[in-house]
Amino acid sequence: MDIQPDGASTQPISDDQELAKALAGIAEEPAVAPVIAPLPGTATPAPAAIAPIPAVAAPVATPALPGDLESIKQSALTELRPLIDHVDLPADEKFDTYLMLIRSTDDPSLIGPAHAVAQSIEDEKRRAEALLDIVKEIDFLSHGEQPAV
Repeated sequence: MDIQPDGASTQPISDDQELAKALAGIAEEPAVAPVIAPLPGTATPAPAAIAPIPAVAAPVATPALPGDLESIKQSALTELRPLIDHVDLPADEKFDTYLMLIRSTDDPSLIGPAHAVAQSIEDEKRRAEALLDIVKEIDFLSHGEQPAV
């Protein structure tokens, strides 16, 4: 199969790999608006006839929670706190719930129960991660800033 672009020499393409390379070379060329040559005896096309290259959309920022959602969240956290001991979850999931409560409320009174749950996690790696999270939360609550990682 021969490909012969205008004004270029003939390049024989013998298989799919060579065709892919040839097409890749074309794709790597910078995008240029096509030049439309008028047919003999016709008028030159107006510049508006050439479609503009679409611009890349800017990233959309995530909006903050509206007041209603924030108040519902705070209410749910307040309601969840006394009920967390009654929730039947595996120790690691219960710890994650305590950690979420601690991070959402900055309530140091939740550290003790979270630590007790962390100690009951059976998987040693996960227990070590939970205990490390406890230390980080204590540092955060004690110093008022996020510890360096």
